[in-house]
Amino acid sequence: MKENMPELYLDNQICFPLYAASRLTTKIYAPFLDVLGITYPQYLVMLTLWQYGKQSVKTIGERLYLESNTLTPLLKRLEQKNLIIRARSKTDDRTVMISLTPAGNNLKQNARETPRKIVESFDDKTITEEEISIFKKTLFKLLVVLDNKRNSDNVIDNRY
Repeated sequence: MKENMPELYLDNQICFPLYAASRLTTKIYAPFLDVLGITYPQYLVMLTLWQYGKQSVKTIGERLYLESNTLTPLLKRLEQKNLIIRARSKTDDRTVMISLTPAGNNLKQNARETPRKIVESFDDKTITEEEISIFKKTLFKLLVVLDNKRNSDNVIDNRY
């Protein structure tokens, strides 16, 4: 007999709409990023470099909530595309610094219209720009909460 457990209904999970919305949003980006010759994760790395300039792999990882084992292959591919330069820090050999090449800087101008095109592609009047803005602020709050939880769990895990 089927047991009624609403806590296990797909519609009652916070993870599912976040996951599905993330997948579908990334899919919307694909044709715009194909024109730029980069993937969505590579676009995120480029955004951090365009905003903050030269920075360490560790800093990029922290900003994107990515581990170095995920970030390193992304950076290698961006380097192969001549968009970034990876170089050891002159003050600390353990630190790898990432900076933009001239081509990486030029790509910024080509990417400038991407955010506007994404918003236009939603083309749906059932959700307002204000709702999207509020949702984005809520998601950033959730990111902080989840990251704090992850960091506190790591501290506990590292003690044992």
